Amino acid sequence: MLMEQSFDAKSLLATLTELPGVYRMIDSADTVLYVGKAKNLKKRVASYFRDRHPSPRIALMVAQIARVDTTVTRSEAEALLLENNLIKSLSPRYNILFRDDKSYPYIVLTHDRYPRLGFFRGTTDRRADYFGPFPSVLAVRESIHLLQKMFRLRTCENGVFNNRSRPCLLYQIKRCSAPCVGLVEAEPYAADVDMASLFLQGRQQDVIGRLSTAMDQAAERLAFEEAALCRDQIQSLRQVQDRQYVDSDKGGDVDIVAAVEEQGLLCVNLAMVRGGRHLGDRPQFPVNAADCSASEALSAFLAQHYLAHPIPLQILVNRPSADGELADWLSEAAGRPVKVAEPRLTMHRVWVEMAEQNARLAITARRSMLSRQGLRLEALCQTLALEVDDDKEARIECFDISHTQGDATVAACVVFQGSGMRKSDYRRFNIRDIQPGDDYAAIRQAVMRRYDKLLTGAAPVPTLILIDGGSGQVSAALSALAELGLAQLPIVGVAKGEARKPGLETLIFADGRDPLQLPPEHPALHLIQEVRDEAHRFAVSGHRARRGKAVRTSRLEEIAGIGPKRRKALISRFGGLQGISDAGIDQLTAVPGISRELAEKIYAALH
Repeated sequence: MLMEQSFDAKSLLATLTELPGVYRMIDSADTVLYVGKAKNLKKRVASYFRDRHPSPRIALMVAQIARVDTTVTRSEAEALLLENNLIKSLSPRYNILFRDDKSYPYIVLTHDRYPRLGFFRGTTDRRADYFGPFPSVLAVRESIHLLQKMFRLRTCENGVFNNRSRPCLLYQIKRCSAPCVGLVEAEPYAADVDMASLFLQGRQQDVIGRLSTAMDQAAERLAFEEAALCRDQIQSLRQVQDRQYVDSDKGGDVDIVAAVEEQGLLCVNLAMVRGGRHLGDRPQFPVNAADCSASEALSAFLAQHYLAHPIPLQILVNRPSADGELADWLSEAAGRPVKVAEPRLTMHRVWVEMAEQNARLAITARRSMLSRQGLRLEALCQTLALEVDDDKEARIECFDISHTQGDATVAACVVFQGSGMRKSDYRRFNIRDIQPGDDYAAIRQAVMRRYDKLLTGAAPVPTLILIDGGSGQVSAALSALAELGLAQLPIVGVAKGEARKPGLETLIFADGRDPLQLPPEHPALHLIQEVRDEAHRFAVSGHRARRGKAVRTSRLEEIAGIGPKRRKALISRFGGLQGISDAGIDQLTAVPGISRELAEKIYAALH
């Protein structure tokens, strides 16, 4: 359906259906301005073309509409799913956006003979039991540490577990029962796994009951050491219960979502209760939220978050959602009833008040950070005489090179924009076809590959390009940009000072200006150091991953008869090249696909 800038609303609405679906507001440049869902497309779209609009933001959007596209769906839940898929892929400028692309971490219990307790992030499957999700990595680590202390389950990978000959340090400090060397039988270990699983499900009273029975039985047998262990486990469990604002008898999976508007900022804070335990918070700040109410932000978060993450049985909110039918849509999407409500019970009110307080603390911290970063950025622009358009955010891109004596060279580019690092725009480049150790050629290749897309308009133009290095690296980067016709872009090198001491860096300019050394306390230098250090970290981590992969596979690839499948089986069994080297011929033969003849060949090649 096409519509001119000054359109006839009645003609437009005459073509629309009253079925559920999704609508897209599109401007004259064919850019999607807004994506929305509707139970009744005709009524919802008509609400935009009234004489008065609920907010200046909506009025501004309507003034730019050149076309409205609609898609009919079979149900409201399907409309919700399509709407948020389109929001995620199109990022319309008038939709409230939550940039939460990270998957949430879980605790995993594998299905091995001696199950492994561990950290997991990714797509779950049926090969293990998964508990969560958790709001942060720290919450997972704390829970694993607690479970190790109470139940002494192994956390090592199978490659390490299968090749140990003596207990590790975790056994010595009583955090593991050492099943790897047979210091615990399969049956009692399985009982500990069952109790850990019950604990993660929130059934702490069941665990305490089992431990109390085991303690009494051990005492009757005069096995006082075993009884003392059960007693310590019970005490640890009760300490956990005392620290939680949770009634463990009514534990379960509950999410608490609090939207708070304060000091000109909107924050939506998500707190998680899993298995009756309060696991912490994750505050998030929406994009495109100017002139939006806290209720609208809450609705946008619930829709976007729970179509990408597990939906709990109950969601507590601190205010009514702007979308009254959202609970029905979430229930249909989950395939079971989902309760979205404000708190009524005292315990629930405590949770919501905690979430609101943490949202306010996050707002205060963010305002402080924005102020600090704003001062740093302003100081940098003044010091380097950078020109920044009023309607655009300054964008800094920084390059660094990492290698080991010229081997596995990796170039990294990180981006600072707005109020902080923009990790979604980071890039790594595996450098090839250069003389090993030639940092100048590496920088030149990375800059060429990074900014080749600028010529087609497919990438944003940086306000400043930082190069971790001196005049040689800066000259190489300038040469690459000149070849691309982009020599006008500002380039500054960050040369390390004496003994590589922070605060003594010298700024090298590509335009011929004299080098500049800022005072160590200068805010512009602090911003440069922050971006430079992040580029270094990103480059080093990429180099280590590339080098590690080469080390794990290169020597095996040289052995005739070892293809990808056998190489993968060997690494999985022995944990890496060192484990394979330490294995004997009989151990190698035990790996599926490895004959004795091939095992002898592998052993000879690695010794």
